[in-house]
Amino acid sequence: MSSGKDEKYFKNISHRERAIFEGAITMGALFHQFIGTPVSKESAKALKNAIKESMELQPCIEEVDVRIDFGDSSGLENEYAYVSLTGEMLDVKVVSNYHGKKAVTRMHYIEELKYPLMYVESIY
Repeated sequence: MSSGKDEKYFKNISHRERAIFEGAITMGALFHQFIGTPVSKESAKALKNAIKESMELQPCIEEVDVRIDFGDSSGLENEYAYVSLTGEMLDVKVVSNYHGKKAVTRMHYIEELKYPLMYVESIY
């Protein structure tokens, strides 16, 4: 939950819209902060925890679930045994809560679109 000091800047939107905003802005930060990060099978757990913990610092973020999928792992078959993190490798859910209005935003690769889509999965 926010401190309340910022309320005047969001008076033009509902609590529901604010919950969506906070989840969406957190997803954008995730994508632009972590894409390109070197990751190996050994370092994946630490990276997932770093992503989760940093995202949970954002205002109104209640819960974060991060999964990293290496797919066929063929990219790891080099002498360095790491790859650069891509949007296609991530499956992330963020639950934001603003005054009891919750939004679940998600990013994961959608094969049909050939794209790691960020979207609002549910609102309650």
